[in-house]
Amino acid sequence: MFEVIDPGVPLIRVGPSGDGGYLLPDDLDGINTCFSPGVADEIGFDLALANRGIDVHMIDASVNGLPQTHPRIDFEPLFLGARTKPGWTTLQDWVGRRGMTGGDALLEMDIEGSEWAALSAAPESVLDRFRIIVVEMHDLHHLARHSGFLVIGGVFEKLLSRFDLVHVHPNNHEYPVPFNGFELHPVVEATFLRKDRVLSRTRRTSLTHPLDSANSEDLVDFPLDPAWGWPVRDGD
Repeated sequence: MFEVIDPGVPLIRVGPSGDGGYLLPDDLDGINTCFSPGVADEIGFDLALANRGIDVHMIDASVNGLPQTHPRIDFEPLFLGARTKPGWTTLQDWVGRRGMTGGDALLEMDIEGSEWAALSAAPESVLDRFRIIVVEMHDLHHLARHSGFLVIGGVFEKLLSRFDLVHVHPNNHEYPVPFNGFELHPVVEATFLRKDRVLSRTRRTSLTHPLDSANSEDLVDFPLDPAWGWPVRDGD
C-alpha cells in the first residue's frame, strides 16, 4: 500500500524550512478551512495558510496557547482522539462543532502517535470533506509487529480508499530501523490528495523533491527507502 504516486499536480512548500513546513499539492484554491491538531513552538504552516485567507482551527491540551496569534486562527485546549470526553474530542465532533465555510478543508496532523486512533475512529464521510491530508506519522517501525501492522495497515487502507499518497518525507530526528531488508522509518511526513483531485496517476521518478528540507540540520539526513516507490500496480 505504501506507494508514492505523482498526481499530475506540482508540489509546493507551505511553512518554513525544516520542522513545521510541509509539501502540499498546489491545489489550495477552494480550500477555506484547515483543521490542525498539535501545537508546538513553530506554527509557520498555519500562519501561511491563514495569510492565504484560510480559517485555521487548532487544538492541543499540552500547551496553554499559541506562540503567535492571527485573526484567522483559533485555539482550544483539547487533545484529538478516538472518543470525545473531558479534554478530548474526535475529529467528527470537532469538524461538526467548528463547521466549514464552504468548499473543501485541509487536515494537518502532528499529534505524536495519537493519529492512528483518531483516524481509525473518523467516519469516512468526515474524511471525504478534506481535499488534502498531511500527517506526521509516528511509530512506523511498529509495522514489524503484528499488532502494529494491523493498526497502521488499517489506517492506510482507509485513507487510500479515498486518497492517493503523493509525498513522503522521513523525519531525521529518528533513524531508520532495518527489518527484513527494508528501512522502517519511525516518523514520516505523509501527504495525501483526494482521488477526485488527481489529474494523473503515475510512478514518481524520484522520491525526493527539491523543496524537501531536513527536520534538523544538526542531524544526519537520510533518504526514503526506495520501497515507497514501487510502481503502481494495474487495478490499484
